[in-house]
Amino acid sequence: MKIMRAQSVGAVLGSGVATRGTLRPCPAVTTAADPLAALTERLEDAGSTLLALPNTGYSPHLRIMRYEVVHSALDAYGWAYGWQPSSIRPPHPSGAAIDRMDEALGWLSIIPEDRFVLRRILGARALTHPLTGRHLYPWRRLGSVLGADHKSVQRWHKDGLGLILTALP
Repeated sequence: MKIMRAQSVGAVLGSGVATRGTLRPCPAVTTAADPLAALTERLEDAGSTLLALPNTGYSPHLRIMRYEVVHSALDAYGWAYGWQPSSIRPPHPSGAAIDRMDEALGWLSIIPEDRFVLRRILGARALTHPLTGRHLYPWRRLGSVLGADHKSVQRWHKDGLGLILTALP
């Protein structure tokens, strides 16, 4: 099932409830040599797929009959006054990647709602840049936001992964 980016960001931040009956078995994670690393990789893949989705959906821009005014010849040909490289967009993810993303981000709802901090830590660490693979929220930044040591945040992340692994069929 494909979902919009705003709804997916809500799933990353910990909204939604799933029951054990709705979870599909994931043998790639549960039977791996290191299930924690496999689960982390799967969540990071889901986060990079989420960030590769387009920012907006359909726009009413084409229905508006307003023409933009060209102020200079440089603007007319797409040049800026100081040459700036165009932003590189990651390729749109495939339907299978979006399905894997939905499944993996649904696992965050396994964590009980009274431990919402673990959901947020796992969701924030899952967000990796689709082109560079770098985490958007490093451990120290998460620690400063939560008012805790970065080693504590790493331990809470591992605890959240353990909760998900015990609940996966």
